[in-house]
Amino acid sequence: MPRLAERLDHLGTETAFEVLARANRLAAQGRDIINLGIGQPDFKTPDHVVEAAVKALHDGHHGYTAANGIPELREAVTADLERRLGVEVDPARVLIVPGGKVTMFFAMLIYGEAGGEILYPNPGFPIYESAIRFSGATAVPIPLREENGFAFSAEDVLGRITERTRLIVLNSPANPTGGAVSRDEFDRLVAGLADWPDVVVMSDEIYGQLLYDNHHHVSLLSYPELEDRLILLDGWSKTYAMTGWRLGYSVWPESAIAHAEKLAVNCHSCVNASAQYAGIAALEGPQDSVGDMLAAFGERRRVIVDGLNNIPGVSCVEPGGAFYAFPNITGTGMSSDTVQARLLEEAGVAVISGTSFGAFGEGYLRFSYASSLPSIREALDRVRSCLA
Repeated sequence: MPRLAERLDHLGTETAFEVLARANRLAAQGRDIINLGIGQPDFKTPDHVVEAAVKALHDGHHGYTAANGIPELREAVTADLERRLGVEVDPARVLIVPGGKVTMFFAMLIYGEAGGEILYPNPGFPIYESAIRFSGATAVPIPLREENGFAFSAEDVLGRITERTRLIVLNSPANPTGGAVSRDEFDRLVAGLADWPDVVVMSDEIYGQLLYDNHHHVSLLSYPELEDRLILLDGWSKTYAMTGWRLGYSVWPESAIAHAEKLAVNCHSCVNASAQYAGIAALEGPQDSVGDMLAAFGERRRVIVDGLNNIPGVSCVEPGGAFYAFPNITGTGMSSDTVQARLLEEAGVAVISGTSFGAFGEGYLRFSYASSLPSIREALDRVRSCLA
């Protein structure tokens, strides 16, 4: 048998897709499955965005584009950042990519190597740790704790930096916990990073427009002292219900953008042309759909958190953003993996074990409330009956 590269042993996976596949197989067998596992909005992409892509195809945009994205889209991104965040970004620092994971991998490949360390949130999006280990660097977890609302502590993050630290990954609002970090905490972190001028930060802000109540989005782009060592990860998937379009963007320091573009050329050449025109329409067109979706998520959040807190052995803090609830299930006396399996096989409810997001996720489950209210209510009834 041909020998495989050892680095493949360091790659993990995203369990949400494995649970989705299992749920789909059960549904194909006739089982009634409610999927609260996969993290994608259940809304349609806005019509004007779809129409823009169709028009682009009819207009003949069928070929390659520039590796960093068409100029019109990169300019639309910077205009949106200025409108929403009040920051000015040179379009030359913007890279259009086929989804947020590409930015993660590029960041790890540019800054990660054997002997280096990369800090990442745990529980956190599983591809962080997977890509770090693939790069050869050591993955250093930043534990996110329930008592802090699953928001990181600046003091804790700063205390984990060493001379070997190359990159820090941050995510607010967060997947899988819904945790949202306050401006005060970001202020303290940025102030402390002044002592570590060679440490780069990748800020995953893909859920930045999905915040509730008194939580407000804090973008690290708003800190000019980080401009020369900040990577912003964002895109269209969550905000505009465009997960299947595979369209994202990143903002890079001037010192790294050429390397990121070179990786793009080697990896995927360029992003689908018509999808890029759809991205322009999303950013420049009506934003009503964003507010409508957020309002719907807010109502679903209330229902799912209240429902989970009424299940014996389960407790759930209120998420500040995104569309995930991350209940504590230690009161059931079972492991996260066991509860995940039982809920799918016995109750027909697909959720994700907290351990899929790192070792610190043990004792928790991720429920996605990017599903209809009737489905959420029925799922809660099934969970209650199963765990009773």
